[in-house]
Formats: sequence, C-alpha cells, structure tokens
Amino acid sequence: MNKETIRKYILDLGVDDVGFAKVEDYHSPKSYAIETFLPEAKTIISLVFQELDTCESPSVTIAMNGRLDMNYFQRSCSYQINRFLKREFQAKVVDMPFSSPMEQHKDRAALGDFSQRHAAVAAGMGTIGRHNLVIHPRFGTRIGLTALITDLEIEPDAKIEQDLCTHCDLCVNNCPGGALAEAGKTEIGKCMKHSQPYGLRSNIGFWQKFADSSPAEQKQMFIDEEYWRLQQAHSIGMQYYCFNCMKSCPVGLG
Repeated sequence: MNKETIRKYILDLGVDDVGFAKVEDYHSPKSYAIETFLPEAKTIISLVFQELDTCESPSVTIAMNGRLDMNYFQRSCSYQINRFLKREFQAKVVDMPFSSPMEQHKDRAALGDFSQRHAAVAAGMGTIGRHNLVIHPRFGTRIGLTALITDLEIEPDAKIEQDLCTHCDLCVNNCPGGALAEAGKTEIGKCMKHSQPYGLRSNIGFWQKFADSSPAEQKQMFIDEEYWRLQQAHSIGMQYYCFNCMKSCPVGLG
C-alpha cells in the first residue's frame, strides 16, 4: 500500500491537509461505533479544509455563504477520493458526514453519527482547544473537517502531543450564549440558540403558535421575516448565525 500515493492524490485535489488513523485509535464516547458504518473498516482518513476569511465578515449572509462553498468542496473531494480508492485499490470506502442528514433520536439530540473532531485528533490533525473545536498546527481553529473510513490498512500518522490551545479564553468571553462556561463542555442548547436561531426548535415553536392563532394572525405570520428565515434555513439545512468561537481564536493567525 503506497500511502504517499494516496496522500498526494488527496492534496492535489486541493485538500489542505490529510491524516491517517487506525480505527481502534478513534475514541468518541457519544458517537456510534465505526463498525456501524463499515464492519470491515481498518483506517480513518481525516481531511482538513481551511475555512475562508468570510467567517470573519460582520454579515451573516456572507459568512454562511462562505461556509456553504467550503461544504460543497468538501463533499466533492470526499466523493472523488472514495472513487479513487475503489478504482486503484479495490477498497471498500464510506464517506463520513460532517453535517445533515444524520439520525434523529430524542436521546441523541444534536449529536452527530460520527465525530469528525475525534477522528482528526486520532489522525494527527490537531488537538481539541478550550472551545472544544480542533486546532490545526497551521490553520488553527479555522478549518472544516471531513473523513472517510476504509478497509485498507494504511500506516497511521503520529498524534500531536503538544497542547495547541493558548488558553486565552477569548472563545469563552466571546460566546454570546455563554455555552463554554464549563471547561471541556459545550452546552448545546445555549450554543444553538445563537448559532442556529432558525433551527428545529424555532420551527416547532412557529407551527405551535400558528396552530393556536386565528386565521388573520396566521396570514400575518406568513409575511413576517421570521417565517422567511425559517424557510430559508429549512431549504439549505444548517444555517449558522455565529462563528465567534472560530474567528476569536488567535492560533494560526500569526
């Protein structure tokens, strides 16, 4: 198995960094076991994409459009890598999602099926900072992550032992929801209230209010800006209104 051939192919696609990990080195206590997705899986391939400068824009529209551009590129790269590994090495490969769609269960609210963060750490792509995001040694926190799992046995990369977080607490102080008050924990409810104000909770609230309203009130609700934003968020999936934890982190900006 020529690991460097695979690495070169991935980087030539425009992926900013790539790391390899053994499946047994992936430890994510809240996610499903790797065997759930591919019983024969032996290797995780973690991909790193540098976030665009649009994440710093005061305009939420610009910031979110930049995120969507990166997401489309992530999906395209994952698909091409999957096909390459299957074509060249007759491998079984599964692309691991970085966002919706994901399984929805009441006992797993807002939890992804697979942890891109833990996969990246296992593959030597960074360490987890005070904001509970992965910090890459070159790009800092401003990254997007995706991964593939395969039955190929590929030599793993070394994990990063150095703590890349400066513990400056800028992410904590700049979190509008106070979701990072406790070290090692992100309070999802507080985070999503600000980062995804037009998500599932707001959608349910809108329709509950609609059901209890008069016909005249219902008509007015459809021409309200809140409904327009709910519809837009519903049509594109996750719509973020906050990038503070990412853009406030100073690591990788020097």
